[in-house]
Amino acid sequence: MIVPEGVAGERVDAGLAKMFGFSRTRAAELIAEGRVQIDAQRVAKSDRLLPGTTLEVEIPPVADPLAIREEVVDGLSIIFEDDAIVVIDKPVGVAVHPSMGWTGPTVVGHLRAAGVRIATSGASERQGIVQRLDVGTSGVMVICKGEHAYSVLKNAFRRRTVDKTYHALVQGHPDPLVGTIDAPIGRHSSSDWKFAVREDGKHSITHYETLEAHRFASLLEVHLETGRTHQIRVHMAALKHPCVGDLTYGADPTLAARLGLERQWLHAVRLGFEHPESGDYVSFESPYPEDLSRALATIRTT
Repeated sequence: MIVPEGVAGERVDAGLAKMFGFSRTRAAELIAEGRVQIDAQRVAKSDRLLPGTTLEVEIPPVADPLAIREEVVDGLSIIFEDDAIVVIDKPVGVAVHPSMGWTGPTVVGHLRAAGVRIATSGASERQGIVQRLDVGTSGVMVICKGEHAYSVLKNAFRRRTVDKTYHALVQGHPDPLVGTIDAPIGRHSSSDWKFAVREDGKHSITHYETLEAHRFASLLEVHLETGRTHQIRVHMAALKHPCVGDLTYGADPTLAARLGLERQWLHAVRLGFEHPESGDYVSFESPYPEDLSRALATIRTT
């Protein structure tokens, strides 16, 4: 195109921003990548747009951040599969589905790459998903392959008839050793990616039982009555007993480093529910991954 009179004399980055409606930062990126030429010559962002010259701009398509990228994930294993559901053992560092800001591997991407058909119900990036685990939380979870299974299990999670059992290694010794935390959870007042106990939060209930008590930490079995984001992490932090290694929610970084932990000690060990097709009760388990086993062994001998 010929440089329009309305931007003649402008810096190249400023002129591109006006012409195409993106930021000067984005314009500068295109210039640095060599995607902008005037009279067939590369330009610098501070050059001027001269009237009568020929401007060429290559604008590459922007990738959809919610698009599913097919990718086989090391360490992600299938525990059980039939025509209705697939039960997996999710490793740490894997998101369940694509989301804004996440560029790493996903469960749905792995399943697609592995040729596993997933239900089409739900938003496009999370079709077949009836439950989620945090990126930093490992363990067992179920994904639906059939539409009827999706409907049945979605309702089961909503009605809280699914048995979700976690093990958590928390700092100190909760008092009482067996208890229930009934405290509403909402977004943190100063951080969009954290949550906190708030009066205006959503109803949240966590049941816990102490399995082992050691000098610096206690191993808990946790049952969720509700399923809020970061629920166990937030509730334990509210009791002043954060999950070991959970620096986001106030865990001791010195203890985490001594145990070699780079994430919260939290694992979904068991999941039980009525099979959506047969109606039989089924239960699936996941063993502790290596990093959590190593950290627990150290705690037991300290």
